[in-house]
Amino acid sequence: MNLESKIYVAGHRGLVGSALMRQLQAQGYTNLVTRTHAELDLTDQAAVREFFAAEKPEYVLLAAAKVGGIHANNTYPAEFIRQNLAIQTNVIHEAWRNDVRRLLFLGSSCIYPKDCPQPIKEEYLLTGPLEPTNRPYALAKIAGIEMCWSYNRQYGTKYMAAMPTNLYGPGDNYDLNNSHVLPALIRKMHEAKQRGDKEVVVWGTGTPKREFLYSDDMAEACIYLLEQPEAQLQPLFGDDQPPLVNVGCGEDLTIRELAELVRDVVGFEGELTFDTSKPDGTMRKLMDVSRINGLGWQRKMQLKQGIALSYQDMLCKIK
Repeated sequence: MNLESKIYVAGHRGLVGSALMRQLQAQGYTNLVTRTHAELDLTDQAAVREFFAAEKPEYVLLAAAKVGGIHANNTYPAEFIRQNLAIQTNVIHEAWRNDVRRLLFLGSSCIYPKDCPQPIKEEYLLTGPLEPTNRPYALAKIAGIEMCWSYNRQYGTKYMAAMPTNLYGPGDNYDLNNSHVLPALIRKMHEAKQRGDKEVVVWGTGTPKREFLYSDDMAEACIYLLEQPEAQLQPLFGDDQPPLVNVGCGEDLTIRELAELVRDVVGFEGELTFDTSKPDGTMRKLMDVSRINGLGWQRKMQLKQGIALSYQDMLCKIK
């Protein structure tokens, strides 16, 4: 890419997409194309076809998706599979039809089997059953990876799939019912502090381990991948493996440790109790990031500092 390359960021208002926009602008990219959902419904095949024919982007960052935590996935499984399949099918196909140079498809670590070995290597894809609580979303994302790989093999495209670990940061969703664990804990601790509560109840046993990556670090990694010369990325474009790259920090902690860290950052002084009647989800999801580290990328933001920045972001949102 060069700084004048025409880059379409699909889903530019979400946690992932807004981070991509910040990083692209910070690095000096000037020809960025965006559309809100009201301007372009990516599940509408005809509308997506018309958009690509008119704009002719050179590069695509596909961050648009229907996302949510355990509660949202359990409540709206049909929407999670239908909308995500439609979005990625329309965008990837029209990227090919309009000669997009490179496309980067964003997924999630939930694509990997529930009980696969740790840390999770890219080669563990499709080697075992998925976590039931987010299976529809995971299957949609796996289909997106397969679609990128299939187009590469049949049409010679250079499409990649980046699978970030659990993300957090500016632009996150802090709704207590539909958000992921870290932003939900930030909101929960803050409201408990405001009310003067003596305890905060955390879903599950507190024993599962999770890895967290600051959204701007993830965005930097994605741009880094698009910028690499083809020779550097050649192993991703063979017939023997999908063009898949894990993006994470390679470190995890228990949900209990996370809750304690959030409590410290927010300044809540009460106790933590754990509701063991609520689901834990997968017990551990630590990404093996040796592939992207081998390409020369490393994360920068430490977790405690990132949580503090996210807390400030939430305070600005709820004022």
